[in-house]
Amino acid sequence: MEVRLRVIGSSPAWPNPGSAQSGYLVEGDGTLLLDCGPGVLGRLRESGLRVDAIAITHWHLDHCGDLVPWAWLNAYSPEAGQSRPELWLPPGSHDDLDTFTSYWGVPRMWERAFELREFAPGIPFEAAGFTVEPRRLPHYTLEAFGFRVRDSERGRVLAYSGDSAPTPELAELARGAD
Repeated sequence: MEVRLRVIGSSPAWPNPGSAQSGYLVEGDGTLLLDCGPGVLGRLRESGLRVDAIAITHWHLDHCGDLVPWAWLNAYSPEAGQSRPELWLPPGSHDDLDTFTSYWGVPRMWERAFELREFAPGIPFEAAGFTVEPRRLPHYTLEAFGFRVRDSERGRVLAYSGDSAPTPELAELARGAD
């Protein structure tokens, strides 16, 4: 199977009419969703696309906002628990998730919806059949990342940045990518 990139949503911080915000599906032997902004989950469900793993670049809502409805879907819908994709989050995110949980009063909502993982800067991890290397990028004062996604079987590399200021780190992220 060849590697394919499918744009699920690409609106900026404000949604464009009829569009979803950040969500890019990398398809190969598995499916890896890069970011999950508002509108992405509905589009995935509408198209019947399954997701094996999700990787989030940073905590701005246009990149992670549909994680909350995804958690509700997996907890309370008729299809609850049918799939629990891996959810790869920036360092320290388990504490952030605990804070979010306190707002909604639903203990273990994240654990019921996802297989939670945290990545570390510069250390590759395996997700949905891809090797993903997270690289720190400047984005205001927020900890944000870009990903080099490698399909080792076919040797293809995708460079993805959720958000970044112009920087040599962004050029390095993209160097040699397909």
